Amino acid sequence: MPASNLHTEFMHQAMALAHKAIQVDEVPVGAIVVHNGKVIAEAHNLRETDQDPTAHAELLAMQMAAKVLGSWRLEECTVYVTLEPCAMCAGAMVLSRIATCVYAAPDPRGGFLGTLGDLSQHPVLNHHFEVVDGVLADESSELLKGFFRDKRKKRRKV
Repeated sequence: MPASNLHTEFMHQAMALAHKAIQVDEVPVGAIVVHNGKVIAEAHNLRETDQDPTAHAELLAMQMAAKVLGSWRLEECTVYVTLEPCAMCAGAMVLSRIATCVYAAPDPRGGFLGTLGDLSQHPVLNHHFEVVDGVLADESSELLKGFFRDKRKKRRKV
């Protein structure tokens, strides 16, 4: 199967997790970690649920993947996430030595894999990784916009 088809297939799985996040009133971001063609970890945002500023989907999925592999080194892993990672998550990807990050929608307010900066290719850092952007970008963007639109409507009614 061509890489672009695999990316789409795996991103659909991450999108399903983003939809689950909405069910618990979390910002709809989902992430999976793939190792040797197999999903080994998955998560969605839990910042509100856990009251934890670090409970981003991709960070939670990477933590799970490290436990599954028994190593903090995620060298042969690809992270799929529905929103461009922030500086914290992109930094964790550098430190965990992932091979690739595939993301859907860019994040104009916090994205650090190309939008506001690019930690994946920073010349001073000791690890670089491939980034594939825009896989199901419109679908992810619409989900996020709808979530925040609904939040604003609910706030106005109160």
